Amino acid sequence: MTPEPKAAPARRSERARSAILTATAELVFEVPYGRLTIEAIAARAGVGKQTIYRWWPTKGAVLFDALLELSGGPDGVALPDTGDLREDFGLFLRATVAEMTEPRFDAFLRAVMIEIQSDPDLAEVYRDRLLAPQREAIRERLRVAVLSGAIRPDVDLEVAVDLLVGPVQTRWALGLGGLTEGYAYALLELVLSAVRPS
Repeated sequence: MTPEPKAAPARRSERARSAILTATAELVFEVPYGRLTIEAIAARAGVGKQTIYRWWPTKGAVLFDALLELSGGPDGVALPDTGDLREDFGLFLRATVAEMTEPRFDAFLRAVMIEIQSDPDLAEVYRDRLLAPQREAIRERLRVAVLSGAIRPDVDLEVAVDLLVGPVQTRWALGLGGLTEGYAYALLELVLSAVRPS
């Protein structure tokens, strides 16, 4: 009987990497964050710790990649451009609120935030790979709105980005609640009233 051919190293590596990210996603949702360890991830994924450390230097780095996988990553950031600024940003804010109030994503993001506080390298990766692309996508939609005359040309776009996303992030981070579609639209109306031509 002819033995089955072994899987190619690249395929085995990708399978192991996928198993690690899946295990991380499951454990973030299942156990208190303090019990989420590299050992636990390795055991769930069926790999050795050294396999995890081959790709990720810390637990936080694994968490971050698992978060990107869950959220679609920076490539998943695309603002619609229907020509209707209220509609486009309404869709964006509604999706943001829905994501941040979804228990699985909430657990992930809070775990990553804990790691960022003590890991400057991870904080830099988080800014470069997730926050910066997200903010640039928003800025680009605002630039288009300036060119079309929907937004005043003197508006500071960096501040406008802060006004659009800052309140949602603050309410989430401080656990203030009230993150609803209604809140998103009330926020949007305030921002639009500040940036539109008189």
